[in-house]
Amino acid sequence: MQPARIMEILGVAEKAAIACADWNGKGDKVAADQAATTAMREAFNDIDFSGRIVIGEGERDEAPMLYIGEELGRGGEEIDIAVDPLEGTNLCASNQPNALTTIAIAPRGALLFAPDTYMWKIAAATDCGGRLHIDNTVAENLQYLSEELGKPVSDINVCILKRGRHDKIVEEVRAAGARIRFIGDGDVFGAIATAVPGTGIDFYIGAGGSPEGVLACTGLKAIGGFFMGKLDFTIDKDGAEKRARAEKMDGLDFDLDAPLTMDMLVRSDDAAFIACGVTDGEMVSGVTFMDGSVTTECVVMNAADKTVRFVKTCHRGENGRVRFN
Repeated sequence: MQPARIMEILGVAEKAAIACADWNGKGDKVAADQAATTAMREAFNDIDFSGRIVIGEGERDEAPMLYIGEELGRGGEEIDIAVDPLEGTNLCASNQPNALTTIAIAPRGALLFAPDTYMWKIAAATDCGGRLHIDNTVAENLQYLSEELGKPVSDINVCILKRGRHDKIVEEVRAAGARIRFIGDGDVFGAIATAVPGTGIDFYIGAGGSPEGVLACTGLKAIGGFFMGKLDFTIDKDGAEKRARAEKMDGLDFDLDAPLTMDMLVRSDDAAFIACGVTDGEMVSGVTFMDGSVTTECVVMNAADKTVRFVKTCHRGENGRVRFN
């Protein structure tokens, strides 16, 4: 992916973050998400490319969300897009850490074309020589990590989204003796953090949205981490209907019940993951408004050149002053 293209997409993430940051701490996650979505759509449609949402927030009839199959841009290079305009809507609404706007891009056909449903996920900094697998027991995966990381299971930190559907996993992690770090929202951060030094997270496990799975996988592919997923239509109340629609989707080319490897989720090394902080977090700082200017911080994980870049930008208003800190 050309650097100029990545910078254009980074600009989209920034605009979405600025739009929803005005809702930080105001208790309205729906308004925050809508602000991010509207800004993201408008920014995408200003770019000279042919973008297609392959992983989004809903099906076509669920607009105004960025829906699966939606075409964006003014025409040109064909690019697949996975988005979560506001990863951590509750985090934004309550002004808690790690709310992000997130985008993954790759050449047409390279990102998993899948329905908006739940996905079971595991993530780590390493695949433990190919031994980590989503069909393993929790205890097996923790033992493999223990051997690979050179520390006892009791010192392994497991990140889990705090949801009732994870009660059995929590029991299994504790039975194995590992530590748990619960997060209330935002599993893109939770998964990618396993491969980011300094976060203290060794393993991520749990079920969340499939958009977040593709986004996290793109980031982990860029930084050399490990990810595996598996769709689950039984968690949603309308899961049977979603599965029936999925089976009829144009472009569906994988077994809906099979484990999804990194190369199935992201089928090219020419892919990039971009996240912009909405609230302050462990990877990037949130949006700040000061002296008529707005400051954003983004992280760009580029699988093509295996780089991670942090981009801090001051967006100066008409009468604003540039801030350098």
